[in-house]
Amino acid sequence: MARDRITVALPKGKLFQPSVNLLRETGLPWEELHEESRQLVFEYEPENGCDLGVKYIFCRPTDIPTFVEYGAADLGIVGKDTIAEEDKYVFEILDLKYGYCRMVVAVPQDLAERGDISRFSHTRVATKFPHVTDVFFREKGVQVEVIKLHGNIELAPSVGLSDLIVDIVSSGRTLKENNLVVLEEMFPATARLIANRVSYRMKFATLQPLIEKMRLAVEKGGLE
Repeated sequence: MARDRITVALPKGKLFQPSVNLLRETGLPWEELHEESRQLVFEYEPENGCDLGVKYIFCRPTDIPTFVEYGAADLGIVGKDTIAEEDKYVFEILDLKYGYCRMVVAVPQDLAERGDISRFSHTRVATKFPHVTDVFFREKGVQVEVIKLHGNIELAPSVGLSDLIVDIVSSGRTLKENNLVVLEEMFPATARLIANRVSYRMKFATLQPLIEKMRLAVEKGGLE
């Protein structure tokens, strides 16, 4: 007899393939999952040694915390940067160790000589992460005006829109190409497993063994 059916929210983009690898290593169904598919929902009945019914939903990464918070998904995989920005009422269960990048404050090279971030008080900061940015600067006691953009953040200083930017970076190549340097690293970000708080309690007997299998797969490595 099958246990509870669970729903897992999966992101497309750079976290997709490592997440599918994680499902495979955990013993969950994965064979029909393809990033280029236009299908948004995949359902699997218990079979082939897996007595758990599973539904996957493909979501925009920024929406995954919302789907999980409201119970449309029991579990979700999403970057730490998105969790911090969306600030939803979810359990952060497990660091999956892949998709590493950094949330940073960056500045044009010719302004980097100011040094300490406190010297940029009463300036403008462009970002796709207004909540994270506001919290960070308030905790530093630095007053700034946060300007939300949806893309091309690196353009803002070169056209006079802002002096600083806050963005997520991996190699730092794009910053360098736009004559920007990291002024301060805010926090590292990797993919995380999150859970709906009610689901985690009500389906604990189902979810906890699955989470433990994921933990072992992460420790084994080789997901990326």
